[in-house]
Amino acid sequence: MCKLAGVSERLENLTTRALSMAAMRSDRVVNERLAGAGSRKWHYAVLAALDESGPASQAELSRATGIYRSDIVAVVNELADRALVERSPDPADRRRNVVTLTAAGRRKLVKLDLLLRSVQDEVFAELTRAERDQLVTLLAKVGGPDSREH
Repeated sequence: MCKLAGVSERLENLTTRALSMAAMRSDRVVNERLAGAGSRKWHYAVLAALDESGPASQAELSRATGIYRSDIVAVVNELADRALVERSPDPADRRRNVVTLTAAGRRKLVKLDLLLRSVQDEVFAELTRAERDQLVTLLAKVGGPDSREH
């Protein structure tokens, strides 16, 4: 007779597995909600970076968001096609493009901020505010010194 009805105790006690399972759930919910709003995680990351830091080159956006340099062009193209960002030649170096957040991009970011705030509340509904803060601190430790940069 098979006893595999639930998660084995060995798996249940693996912190790395618990982290992976939580990350998968969180990622799924975030991706679903953003898709429902016609966006993706990388769209949000670029819009937020531009809002916080101002115009930037694609290379700077890649570093600031953790998006691979080979992928940042496609993300910026998608945002530019929707008039959420503008791309123009850098006056200091015509070989580079400078990406700027548009007014429509700011409005979209406000909507995405609200959406992600509600996702946070859903995903972490079982945690108190203090527990959420503690989780962020612990994950930053596990993620290493540069984990707060991404």
